[in-house]
Amino acid sequence: MTTYLDGIVAAHRGRAAADPRSRADVLDTARQAPAPRRFRQALASATGVAVIAEVKRRSPSKGDLAPGLDPAALAGQYEAGGATCLSVLTDEAHFGGSAADLAAARARVGLPVLRKDFTVDEIDVCDARLMGADAVLLIVAALDDGELRAFAQLAAELDLAALVEVHDAGEVERALAAGADLIGVNQRDLSTFTVDTERAVDLAAALPAGVVRVAESGITGPADVVALADAGYDAVLVGENLVTAEDPTAATAALVDAGIGRSGAQGDR
Repeated sequence: MTTYLDGIVAAHRGRAAADPRSRADVLDTARQAPAPRRFRQALASATGVAVIAEVKRRSPSKGDLAPGLDPAALAGQYEAGGATCLSVLTDEAHFGGSAADLAAARARVGLPVLRKDFTVDEIDVCDARLMGADAVLLIVAALDDGELRAFAQLAAELDLAALVEVHDAGEVERALAAGADLIGVNQRDLSTFTVDTERAVDLAAALPAGVVRVAESGITGPADVVALADAGYDAVLVGENLVTAEDPTAATAALVDAGIGRSGAQGDR
């Protein structure tokens, strides 16, 4: 049976295969792009639990969330609310995002920005740097071990952080074997898009000291931040709850306030 993830990844692999650009030329241009901001370091040095606030127009499972959002204005609201970093969807076909959304959001604020997309080729890593991202997402379930290691190494070469996303203990092992030091536990099953709000807590013990730990999806308010901090997480990545809030600045501030004074896993480093 074809899953959500299978279909999305297949579309991205097809697009990458059809890209006529020379990979060597793109890599050379990416190396010369302006220096990225320090995404992992921002999370690791945050006071309490860091909030990664997401710019997200729609999702495959819920449809439109905020199709008419202004990415720059929303980024400014997130920054005013105390967010540590941004995440911006750049997948157009399935999430309604774009490189333009990322560029507009990043230009408005001083925060480091994650390119939230399905990285399936080295050219995707280069494009993240070219569009101004400071971090790239590597989804373990979408990559084989060789790709995972190669893309992580390329991200490091380009001075990008790599947020390595996992969903179960086996994927945690694969992420660690690839050298990941920034791991996100996505509580959303990308095969079905259902959310298991216990997943991050259940996997927390599998994430060793020295890894910056991020909980993703299913975070609906301050109580979730407290629970995830107590489980050992350094950061939360929140999209739907913030992008649909009547006041994104206040909603962001509420999450930030819930995490202040809670050290998460940072004492392990």
